[in-house]
This record gives sequence, structure tokens and C-alpha cells, in this order.
Amino acid sequence: MSQHVNTSQIKSRVNINKIFKYLFIFAMALAMLFLAALIYRIVSQGMDYVSIDFLKNFPAPYIEEAGIFAGIMGSIFMMAITAPVSIIIGVSTALYLEEYAKQNKFTRFIQINVQNLAGVPSIVFGLLGLTFFVYIMGFGYTLIAGALTMSLLVLPVIVVSSQEAIRSVPQEIREASIGMGATKWQTIWRIVLPASIPGIITGAILALSRAIGETAPLIIVGAATAIYTIPDSFMSKYTVMPIQIYSWTARPQAEWQFVAAAGIIVLLVILLCMNAVAVWIRNKFQNRY
Repeated sequence: MSQHVNTSQIKSRVNINKIFKYLFIFAMALAMLFLAALIYRIVSQGMDYVSIDFLKNFPAPYIEEAGIFAGIMGSIFMMAITAPVSIIIGVSTALYLEEYAKQNKFTRFIQINVQNLAGVPSIVFGLLGLTFFVYIMGFGYTLIAGALTMSLLVLPVIVVSSQEAIRSVPQEIREASIGMGATKWQTIWRIVLPASIPGIITGAILALSRAIGETAPLIIVGAATAIYTIPDSFMSKYTVMPIQIYSWTARPQAEWQFVAAAGIIVLLVILLCMNAVAVWIRNKFQNRY
């Protein structure tokens, strides 16, 4: 009787496993179908508008003269500020939480809140940037205000990914270094950081790839929808690729939707390149300990 019951339980579990297996396959296939339809629509509408002139022209009131150069350069300048600010502060915070902070309730409270901030809607960071950087610090609607707002957006993601990378370094290696006479900082600088750099860089690139595609926070902090110069200082007016694409989609003429699709193609290529670099770094410099 017991053997019969065990056999029936096994068959039941196998059947449940098959149901969930096909359910997951269906969910994946449905997601891939929608993704393929979206990519096909964008490519079919915008590929004819992607050209050298489109990449090097500034925005224009006429479709044949419109370009995304100002958006590309604005995104590059913004990432040139956002990347060092967010990476330096994020990695330093992760090092403190993992290597120096005492593991008590207050530290756990900070870590939980940092993890929660990683899931906060981006427009909330836009409102924070508007209040603090634009008004309180008096930066106005400038490049530095937008870049610092995007730094706030990606900072929690970089902190969490850096913590995971630092935590993955075996404790025995730290103890061996200290046992050889190294100080705590020498151990961190020469042992922990080199071992965790691949994970840190991968997380940072993925976080920055999110920032380069964000629109809502930059609308809040005053990114221009059309600008005919590139930024020449931190206090310059600016635009970025997502804002430029958003302004084209808001125009009533149907042809502007094709120009927006061309801009989306350029943005997707840049995002795919950033993600490819992250994957390459993870595979080539993965932790060997």
C-alpha cells in the first residue's frame, strides 16, 4: 500500500512538473513574440531613416533634415558625469557596509533601504533632483542637475551589485592577507577590490545602461526637447536621446513616428553594446577563487 502511495505521489509530482515546464515555455515564447513584434515594427519603420546625416544633424523642423546628434552628445556628456559620481560613491558605500560597518540593526536597516531604493520608480528620483539640485542647490535646468539626478537613480543598483561582488570574495583570502601582515586597507585595495572588480564593473554598466534610456526624471529636471548646440560646460542646457525621441513621438504628423523609430534603433544599438560589454567583462574576468 505504501509503495502504491509513493508511486502515485511521484506520478503526481512529475505531472505537476510538466505542467509548470510547459507554462514557463509558453510564457517565454509569448514574451519573445511580443519582443520580436516590437523590434520588427521599429526596424521596419525607422531603418530607412537611419543614415550618416541622421547621426550628425541637429534637430530640425523638417523631417529630411532632422537628426539625433544633440541627443547622442548630450547622453555622452551626461554619462561622463554620472558614471564617475555614481561608481565612486556606490563602490565606497558598498566597501564601508561590507568591510567596516558593524553588522547590527542599524546597518541592516540601511542595507534594506538601499535595496528598496533600487526598485523605486524613476520619476521619484526626478522629483528629488528637481527639489534638491535644481532649486535648493541652484543649478537650474542644466547638465549637472540632470547628471546628478541620474546618479541618484543608479546609485542603489551599483551599491547592491558592488556589495554582492565584494561578498563573493572568500573570507579565507582576507584572513590570509591579514595573517601575512597586511593592514585592513591593504587587504581591501590589493585583494578584495581586484577580485570583485569584474562584478562591480558589470553591475555599473548595467545600471548606466538603464540611466541612458531613462526619460521621466530628465523631463522633471528640465532637459530640452530641442536644442541646436552641444553642452560646453556643466551649466549648459542639454538634451538626451530618450528626450529627443519623446519629442518626435509627440508631434502630430505620422512621418515623425518614423524618425522616432530611427532614434530608437540608435538607442537600442548603444544599449546592446553596453550590455554586451558587461557580459564580456563577466565572462572574461570572472572570479577564479
